[in-house]
Amino acid sequence: MVACAVAKAAASAYDLMLLPPVTISCSQEHAGWPGSVSIRSSTLARIVADVAESLRRSGVDRLVVVNGHGGNYILANVGQEANVGGRRMALYPRREDWETARREAELDSSSHDDMHAGEIETSLLLHLCPELVRDSHRAADHRTERPDLLVVGMRGYTETGVIGAPSLATASKGKAVLDSLTASFASSLAVLRHPAHH
Repeated sequence: MVACAVAKAAASAYDLMLLPPVTISCSQEHAGWPGSVSIRSSTLARIVADVAESLRRSGVDRLVVVNGHGGNYILANVGQEANVGGRRMALYPRREDWETARREAELDSSSHDDMHAGEIETSLLLHLCPELVRDSHRAADHRTERPDLLVVGMRGYTETGVIGAPSLATASKGKAVLDSLTASFASSLAVLRHPAHH
């Protein structure tokens, strides 16, 4: 939902074509919860590469991939490979964009402590679709270090899926985060539109 909202806002603000979302991704770290559905990293890489290739055949040679899931590590490699012969693909939001959004929205938590279902994600949902946020979020804070996340998954560190401070979330922070991400999108777009920019 977050990636869809960011993509929709950016497409509207910058007059871009918006493709349908890929709604299943590399979420193996959530396998400890029945009902979690994931695809392999190789599948995600192939989907993005195939979409980019299809667009090129139609005369569209640039693509911004809006990623809303931290576990999609493979996208960095896909982007690097796509750009070997020229600037064709950007990944958005970048870490810097998230940090700028946190600062501009005056979030209280850090990106390290606020990993999943915490202040930033809950704020975005309170802004975008508040009916999906349970009142229990006010008492759901859970902070923990996660040195072996890639080995033990999320379930090794949280029973609820929360790693962060959803109690700090507000709809106004969510709006400020989305506004900041929409504004920051311009720099990623500029790199693709004006290759001499960097």
